[in-house]
Amino acid sequence: MDNMSEKFIGLSVVWLTVVCSTFGAPVEVPGQVDPAPLDAMLRRYVDDRGLVNYRAWKASAADLEALKGWLAKLDGTGAVGDDKAATLINAYNALTIGWILHNYPVKSIKATNNPWGAKRHRLGGRLVSLDEIEHDTLRPQLGYRVHAVLVCAAKSCPPLRAGAFTANRLPDQLDDRFRVWLAREDLNSFDAGKGRAELSKIFSWYAKDFPDLTAVLAKYGPVKGEYKIGYKSYNWALNEQ
Repeated sequence: MDNMSEKFIGLSVVWLTVVCSTFGAPVEVPGQVDPAPLDAMLRRYVDDRGLVNYRAWKASAADLEALKGWLAKLDGTGAVGDDKAATLINAYNALTIGWILHNYPVKSIKATNNPWGAKRHRLGGRLVSLDEIEHDTLRPQLGYRVHAVLVCAAKSCPPLRAGAFTANRLPDQLDDRFRVWLAREDLNSFDAGKGRAELSKIFSWYAKDFPDLTAVLAKYGPVKGEYKIGYKSYNWALNEQ
């Protein structure tokens, strides 16, 4: 990606962050949706680096139907608290995977038609977009930790968890994924000797969500210290095995 493209993307996300500070109506989902079917598929097709075997998943008619069937269970309301948050995180990641599988083979989610803004997903009795799940619902509910668990199918995204999120373990899972994300040197790197950290551009794009970044790094970072912050280039290539 050239500097001009990266600057445009950065400005676009900053603009989106400002716009979404006046959050719209939250996205609803039914209560107590069993994550087990999705969990089984994620364990089957996602490796320990968070990369997806889209080719094999696309080739399995049974698992394509299983993914479609699990997503069909989300057309209802009633979930609250961690139950709602866990289901919506799972929904965001599953819908993103489903969109990639629909368009596969594809080199990047950015090569597809309006992946985040289009209202093409039926949740809570209406058609919603991925942006609505993230900005209108999960960011207000979970704060900055949401950025470690929503995966937009790019190699520079936080690594996709090889398993579903669950309501009863969600706080621990959020903390764990934040630590996993910061510990990945290709995504976030820390040089304590030089006092320099190169972080994901997500921390820059969503700086408003990190008013005390020093405290966040002290809590979750793999190497404690005081750092001058820089940001890595974002790789939008598909998070494919």
